[in-house]
Amino acid sequence: MASNSNCILIDVITVFFHLLLEDSFAWWDWKRWEKEIDWMALQGINLPLAFTGQEAIWQKVFQKFNVSKTDLDNFFGGPAFLAWSRMGNLHGWGGPLPQSWLDQQLILQKKILARMYELGMTPVLPAFSGNVPAALTYIFPSAKITRLGNWFSVKSDPKVCCTYLLDATDPLFVEIGKAFINEQLKEYGRTGHIYNCDTFDENTPPIDDPEYISSLGAAIFRGMQTGDDDAVWLMQGWLFSYDPFWRPLQTKALLKSVPLGRLVVLDLFAEVKPIWITSEQFYGVPYIWCMLHNFAGNSEMYGILDSVASGPVDARKSENSTMVGVGMSMEGIEQNPVVYDLMSEMAFQHNKVDVKLWIHLYSKRRYGQSVPLIQDAWNILYHTVYNCTDGAYDKNRDVIVAFPDVDPSFISVLHERYNHQRKSLSRRAAVEQITDSFDIPHLWYSTSEVIHALELFIASGDELSDSNTYRYDLVDLTRQAVAKYANQLFLKVIEAYRLNDIHGVACHTQKFLDLVEDMDTLLACHEGFLLGPRLESAQKLAQDEEQKKQFEWNARTQITMWFDNTEEEASLLHDYGNKYWSGLLRDYYGPRAAIYFKFLLESLEKGRDFQLKDWRREWIKLTNDWQRSRKAFPVESTGNALNISRWLYNKYLLSSDT
Repeated sequence: MASNSNCILIDVITVFFHLLLEDSFAWWDWKRWEKEIDWMALQGINLPLAFTGQEAIWQKVFQKFNVSKTDLDNFFGGPAFLAWSRMGNLHGWGGPLPQSWLDQQLILQKKILARMYELGMTPVLPAFSGNVPAALTYIFPSAKITRLGNWFSVKSDPKVCCTYLLDATDPLFVEIGKAFINEQLKEYGRTGHIYNCDTFDENTPPIDDPEYISSLGAAIFRGMQTGDDDAVWLMQGWLFSYDPFWRPLQTKALLKSVPLGRLVVLDLFAEVKPIWITSEQFYGVPYIWCMLHNFAGNSEMYGILDSVASGPVDARKSENSTMVGVGMSMEGIEQNPVVYDLMSEMAFQHNKVDVKLWIHLYSKRRYGQSVPLIQDAWNILYHTVYNCTDGAYDKNRDVIVAFPDVDPSFISVLHERYNHQRKSLSRRAAVEQITDSFDIPHLWYSTSEVIHALELFIASGDELSDSNTYRYDLVDLTRQAVAKYANQLFLKVIEAYRLNDIHGVACHTQKFLDLVEDMDTLLACHEGFLLGPRLESAQKLAQDEEQKKQFEWNARTQITMWFDNTEEEASLLHDYGNKYWSGLLRDYYGPRAAIYFKFLLESLEKGRDFQLKDWRREWIKLTNDWQRSRKAFPVESTGNALNISRWLYNKYLLSSDT
């Protein structure tokens, strides 16, 4: 990449845009980071996001503006919530950050940057977006600082919600922006001149006047440029995808507010909802075709391989194309390796990939040998779980990991109305028309076909069981099939409840709970599905016992229930970061389901309505107790994946009517 004061020249960029809103990113040490960076280099990635340690930089910057460390204690989020704290969604939640954390993360960032530069990468550093501590409102009383609205908080508690945003047109914005860039240059000694800033991500401007929006964009860029003459602004295009505020005039005003070549947009969700098509190629502004794919690091076999194999090529070859690269912008990693293997190749493909041929060769590369049955299985998976074309955002809402928080009679009505409407409405449209309290688990394929693929996987086990990648895929596929069976089993529970069938409810609920225990046993067979290593890595970064408690609480809370809750009202973000991890199922998801089922039976036995408030009270208490627990979980896998997969198949799927 070459740059001058007017433009940048970009050939092919592969951007690995680490949003990583999941908790595991927070707990990476240098050994884990080095592995990740080496993986990026092997894939040809040359524009990685490098956001680690920025809180230490911000501490130094804000001190120059008379903001004390105490003021910052309520500004920075805890380690597992820094992604949302940095975006201005929340403040203080999970904190305060110990000074030792700030110091060690800064040291880690310097190692990360050194390794990236050593491998020829151009790290993307953060820039000032306008997110400021509350203290700035009284230190600079005349500054144009706005308190933002509530973001998914139950109680609108000002201690954690409703952050402060400094207007980009205020002179103080440029001062802080310049100071932040300068402090990074001072600490790191060099820069690649590319900075990420997303002032408007989930934050709508106060007015839609194009001239005002243009002035905002120009001021944000000026905050970067005053610190680095060669600054290039890298901006997420997510806002254009979800916020109706950004109509053509407003979008064009923002994109044209920066000199051509000094702004690059990430078409963040291009494999599902490409913006380049509807925005006249971002009105002439360079953009990167990005695959988002995963939300919150949820465990779900899902993908759109055909879109990945053709979308970047279509964009690059389109008339008047302004595409300058391809990238990955997932919220969480360590899932669906086949999707990322294919996406990693697309920077080097001049023509569309024949996915049928590619997938035929994939299993040989992945397992080290060619097995016809496995090749047949992967062909089935390509046409089912990896062929989602319904346009829905795939957030895993399987009943096991995202248990419904609604009255059971409502679920019955919801299920019937959904089945009635699904022919004329998209899945998401039907759900939105019916309820915002219970998301129907996303299903876009024939479960019987996927079960057949599992049969082929199991049949190939004798030849492939020595392969770690085979065992990972076997566990994942078994989990996928059994999880969808569990969704149907839950509906049988609800159906029995509606029929006042106490015996049926008792029978089906016990089967459901047994299934959760069995699945936990399955997940324990591979280190890729363990809770223990995540908690252990959080503890290892702590300097004392209090930090161990805080960091483990952060790690446990992010995957269960957060942001806030009352005794009878669950957080609106509960199960956002749900995971299929051994330990989590047996110790939390199973007991949670048991509480709900207990109230189902009591409702029938006592002839009264389902006690929704009582269920919530016990569930929330279970959650808060689990989050505070210090119980240790295994950090190494146990059990034979092939034997346990075969056992679960015979027990739940062999004669399944799902």
